[in-house]
Parts: sequence; structure tokens; C-alpha cells
Amino acid sequence: MKSLEHKTNLIFDLFFCIIIMPLLVILGPARFWWGISPVFSCLAIIYLYACYFITKMLHLPQLILSRSYYKLGGLSLVFISLTYLLTLYPFPEVDFVIPSMSEYQTRVRNYNVTITVWLMFLAVMWYSLTVAFIKELYHRLLLQNIVESQRDKAELALYKAQINPHFLFNTLNSLYSLIIGTSQKAEDAFIKFTELLKYTYTTANRDWVTIADEIDYINNYIDLQLIRFDKHTNVVRTYSVDNHAAAIPPMIFLTFVENAFKYGASSSRNCDIIIKLHLNRGMLLFETQNMIVRHSDEFRKDMPIGIDNCRNRLSGLYPDDYSLNIKDEDGLFNVELKINLNRNE
Repeated sequence: MKSLEHKTNLIFDLFFCIIIMPLLVILGPARFWWGISPVFSCLAIIYLYACYFITKMLHLPQLILSRSYYKLGGLSLVFISLTYLLTLYPFPEVDFVIPSMSEYQTRVRNYNVTITVWLMFLAVMWYSLTVAFIKELYHRLLLQNIVESQRDKAELALYKAQINPHFLFNTLNSLYSLIIGTSQKAEDAFIKFTELLKYTYTTANRDWVTIADEIDYINNYIDLQLIRFDKHTNVVRTYSVDNHAAAIPPMIFLTFVENAFKYGASSSRNCDIIIKLHLNRGMLLFETQNMIVRHSDEFRKDMPIGIDNCRNRLSGLYPDDYSLNIKDEDGLFNVELKINLNRNE
């Protein structure tokens, strides 16, 4: 995807540098500037090129879509002020036989230069914004295709491995009737395992679930893991949610919770896993922290696979509305995921 975007950016940049700007200079009044002031001609052309590349670097479409009006207003004021200052460049006066005509011709020439500068500035900004929106749309379409492709692969894998749900759950009920009374621990583990399977089956074809359902799923997963690791692994869970009906993608946190247990849990040594989920006014913060129990080389070799897949999924679902920070320091692995859920409403 990055290669395609890079090639697309290069094509737009070359088109502007080699075709658009030369045409603006050659076909417009700007071609006469060199005879008036070579310094001003170079300064104006450099400024217009800078406007294009700076506009590209500022990601204006993202600011517009995120309604960052103060930033947009400030940037617009800076561009307008710089363009106005450029029009104040001191040109030499026109040398005419009659002094009064020299002053008049100078004012007319300066007025024409000012109008041309503003028109060229607007043309460059129009092209820059058009290209920026096209690239943003292209970027989002690529991300959407990646997410859909991954979802199709997941559904295909589920379909291939899927057992008839009625048969599966009937079998589980039969097994549960055999387990009843043998061990309370076995009963609890079996119930939680069944609930995990039900959640996986019911959300396989759903795009969104409530955050309350996702928390229940995480709790069942953690409880089931704790049965396996006994008392050596201590899990601290903190949930603070102001809207339990908030919609999120199913199993969006599972990768991070799985990694915390896969690399930070032990049945032979004491270790801690911290899981935090905070939702306030649509701003979601999810954090995990765990000791790296497995060998560090093995951890760093395997860990990124699931994280990269999750990052691609988040990029498709929440472009520009999430941040994922991962740190591996002093034997601790920290994940911090922030999502602005308000944009999906």
C-alpha cells in the first residue's frame, strides 16, 4: 500500500512541478516579471512551490474533516499574510517621458503584478487542496480494501473450520451434563469456554458490538486463562465506562489481551498483568501492561504479527481517529490505545 501511495504522490508532484507551474508562468503575465525584477520572479516562483509542498505536508483534508477550525484559520491567515507581503515587493519605477505618466504606469504595473500573484496563489492552493483530497480519498479506499480483505479471509477461515453451531452447542450441553458435580472449577471453566464460543459465533458476521458485551468477553477470557495459570499470575482489571451501549468493533482488544497472557503469564513464577479500559464522552482509552516472561528474542520475533494486523484493522475503521503506542522497556510491555468513537456516530 505504501508503495502505491508513494508512486501516486510522486506523479502528482511531478505534474505540478513540470507542467502546472511552468504553464502558469509561461502563459500568464508572470513571464514579464523577469524583465522587471529577476529577484522578485525567483522569489515568487519559490514561494508558490513552497505553498504547494507545505500545504501537502500540513494534511489539510484531515484538519477539515476533523473540524479543526482554529488551526485552519491560523494557517489561512499565515498564507494570506505571506502572499500580501509578497505583493508589497518594491519594484523600480517605470521610466516615462512625462513624470505623471511614469507614476500612473508604475501603479498600473504594480496592480497587475498584485492581481497575478493572488491569482497564481489561488490556482496553486486549489490544485494543492484538490490533490490532497484525492490522495486522502485514495488512502482511505486502500485502507478499506485491506480491512475488507482481512475480514473476508477471516470469514473464509471461520467458514472452513466451522462446525454446525447447533451440533456444537448441543454437544457442549451434553458434555456439561457429564461434568456437573465432578468439579466446581471444571464447571466454571466449561461455562466460560462456552460463552466465549457463543460470542465468537454471534459476532462473526457483525461489524459492531456494545462495549459492555466486549468487556464481558474480555472478562470470560481472562477468567479462563487464570484457571490455567492458577495463582502465579495476578491480573488487575480496571473498567470505567460512561456509556455501556457505545458501539465498537468486536474483539478489537483481544489481540492485546492475548499477547499479555501469551508473553506475560506464567504457571511457575509470580507475574502481574494490568488491563485498563476507560470511556468518557466518546474518548476510549485501553491499556495493558505485562512482564515479558518469555525469552526477549522470542517475544520480539513473534509479537509484531498480531499487532500489525490489529493496527491495519484500526487504520481502516478509525483513520486519523486513533493512536496506538507500544513500549518495550525494562522488561515491561505496555500498550496504549486511544480511539475517538464520536466520529463513527
